[in-house]
Amino acid sequence: MPELTFRAASRPLDDDALWAILEPVVREGLTYPVATDASRDDIFAYWFAPDKQVFVAEDAYGVVGTYYIKPNSTGPAAHVANAGYMVLPAARGRGLARAMALDSFARAKTGGYRAMQFNLVIASNVAAVHLWRSVGMEEVGRLPQAFRLPSGLYDDALVMYRLLD
Repeated sequence: MPELTFRAASRPLDDDALWAILEPVVREGLTYPVATDASRDDIFAYWFAPDKQVFVAEDAYGVVGTYYIKPNSTGPAAHVANAGYMVLPAARGRGLARAMALDSFARAKTGGYRAMQFNLVIASNVAAVHLWRSVGMEEVGRLPQAFRLPSGLYDDALVMYRLLD
């Protein structure tokens, strides 16, 4: 894998590179709770919601991935982070999601978070479930039929958690 660097996303400078990542993932409809026909503005509003810090992963060829970190809750539960990750389709299978996860865990810990929680890991997304387990996330809950797939079938969503040590 080429060397990766991580930095805060810069709008509007990164918008086209981010669109090349966000659009195909949302249009697939297999992993994020965003309507597959959402507009560019709506998808950017979701990814750049005010409570999120957005980062990009770059290699020698440009932006190949993006992730966000945000509080999973508020008040006495605000010390638990939440995150979302997307990889450029042409760059999948190169370890980018793992690298982004590890970077996000380090940034979250530095930012004062004590744990990371994923609220909606789609059970049929075998690669993601395997990846998250391999970086120390544990399944702490299962939400039966919580996610509607593009086929119209419903799939379970996993809640995954890990302390940031």
